[in-house]
Amino acid sequence: MTEITSDDPFPVRGMDAVVFAVGNARQAAHYYSTAFGMTLVAYRGPENGHRESASYVLESGSARFVLTSVIRPVTPEGHALARHVAEHGDGVVDLAIEVPDARAAYAHAVAQGARGLSEPAEVSDEDGTVVLAAVATYGETRHTLVERGDYKGVHLPGYVAAEPLTEPRVERTFQSVDHCVGNVELGRMDEWVAFYQRVMGFTNMKEFVGDDIATEYSALMSKVVADGTRKVKFPINEPAPGKKKSQIDEYLEFYGGPGVQHIALATDDIIRTVRAMRDAGVSFLDVPGSYYDTLGEWVGETRVPVDTLRELKILADRDEDGYLLQIFTKPVQDRPTVFFELIERHGSQGFGKGNFKALFEAIEREQARRGNL
Repeated sequence: MTEITSDDPFPVRGMDAVVFAVGNARQAAHYYSTAFGMTLVAYRGPENGHRESASYVLESGSARFVLTSVIRPVTPEGHALARHVAEHGDGVVDLAIEVPDARAAYAHAVAQGARGLSEPAEVSDEDGTVVLAAVATYGETRHTLVERGDYKGVHLPGYVAAEPLTEPRVERTFQSVDHCVGNVELGRMDEWVAFYQRVMGFTNMKEFVGDDIATEYSALMSKVVADGTRKVKFPINEPAPGKKKSQIDEYLEFYGGPGVQHIALATDDIIRTVRAMRDAGVSFLDVPGSYYDTLGEWVGETRVPVDTLRELKILADRDEDGYLLQIFTKPVQDRPTVFFELIERHGSQGFGKGNFKALFEAIEREQARRGNL
């Protein structure tokens, strides 16, 4: 067991993995390899003794995605996974967090009111031992608590190394998971903010209410909780009353309840990343040219010329600590649910407050095209 020297009752080391339940993991792995430039590094399935499901592990820097699909729905595990995909479509089922002591983290979480899903258990192979536990959060999302210790394997015991599906890119598309955003029902945002404060000792990092996130037609409210090191950041959104259906309402309807709305991926070169992903077929939200007409007046100088931002439809924002550049994909599956954000930070630890109106108007245009506004 790793010794804990922090006074934090729930210390974390960072995001361990974003785990997706998908209809076809093999094809999804190929998509994230070709379109997102991730590298397949590990696999678990019937060929190595796991007969219920197939899982592919892809990485880009410290960002790790695990894509799992059912093979035999007649088993309890397979039935639960198949049901989840049938009800929700492809989506995130687990935001796994690396911790120095999974037993202590689980005990603290349960003592503070978290619903335990899996008690701490050791899993081992020739590369060492990992301790895993899991607690529930909003909807059917879980947090697996991962204590890796000195484990030397490719992912977890039971996984084997896998060859990349495509030729790895010379430069990484992105380096890490910046934050993971959850959508919850009207009136439940504060409940889940309190959950993370009580259970994990997270603190409020930002909050956006009222006119912060509102357009002529729709609105939402958002609060951001994070651990003390800011390695793990979870914005929580809920809908707010508006003239028409908000993006959160649309998500809740098509996902069938609360869940993970989008994953923000940190890149150190958003221009290179966006060009590569566009060339590979990724679709991004469109931003009207008028957004850029006055951008330089309030954002100031950035490392990227405004003309290049305009060309690639990248947003910019500045606060007291610096600036950031960001862009959002369209949903990456047929249901208008999960999408991704690319973010390049230069001092700013914000979330693009100055862009909210332009961003949500862009989302509303997409909702209108789908007939869901």
